[in-house]
Amino acid sequence: AIVEIGDQLWMAENLKVTHYRNGDEIPTGYSNSEWTNLSTGAYAVYDYNESNADTYGYLYNWYAVETGNLAPEGWHVPTDEEIMELEVNLGMSWGEAHGTGYRGTNEGSKLAGRADLWQDGLLRNNSEFGNSGFTALPGGYRDGAGYYYHMGNYSDFWSSTYYNSYRAWSREIRYVNSAVYRGDGGDGKENGFSVRCVKDP
Repeated sequence: AIVEIGDQLWMAENLKVTHYRNGDEIPTGYSNSEWTNLSTGAYAVYDYNESNADTYGYLYNWYAVETGNLAPEGWHVPTDEEIMELEVNLGMSWGEAHGTGYRGTNEGSKLAGRADLWQDGLLRNNSEFGNSGFTALPGGYRDGAGYYYHMGNYSDFWSSTYYNSYRAWSREIRYVNSAVYRGDGGDGKENGFSVRCVKDP
């Protein structure tokens, strides 16, 4: 499924590929201690349960994003600026979009979808919930220590934008707030987050 928002075309579902665009396999199946120490691309399945991936796609570390080879042909992982453009298209001001923490008003609710999957809270109860067609899902994440958290509560997705040697920019939508959260220095590259692709210009 594809959704048009402003001048951008987005995939309306989370990425679920097991191979890079060039055909190379993306490694998976790492234990917590192995996951923590990776500096190369990998993906994980929430709670090692493949049925979770049917709904939420896979969780990729940033090293997989960094290859520039993760998205299918004709698509790419969005830059931090491209996600800002998406947020602005949904009503956020440019100034707010460049801020950190919760930004905007109800852009998170607009981006989210599938109320049945989300924990009850301000995100789901906003009148604009789901109206963009982007359908961000609460797929949770795998943290830098290898543990799985917050399925049903949080939607986390990577940008392709580097912050420093250890961190990269991402977004988080949480069930308790209708806005969109952007960290103040990105997230550790060893985290496993969802990936949304945007069409090449």
